[in-house]
Amino acid sequence: MNAQAPHRPRKSRIIWSLVAMGLALFLGANAHLAYVAFASQPDCVSHSKGSGEAHDYRAAKSAC
Repeated sequence: MNAQAPHRPRKSRIIWSLVAMGLALFLGANAHLAYVAFASQPDCVSHSKGSGEAHDYRAAKSAC
């Protein structure tokens, strides 16, 4: 039973390392998503629909 005892802490260390790397990847991806969302503000685009036209969606209130 003592021969297998050193293997358990090593396996536990590997598992916790993988969990930490997965968490770091998740946080990094979310930080990148937030950065891109704030850094890339699109220019104003002219709308193809006027307020009197129907049947398709249009912007409720233009930001331009």
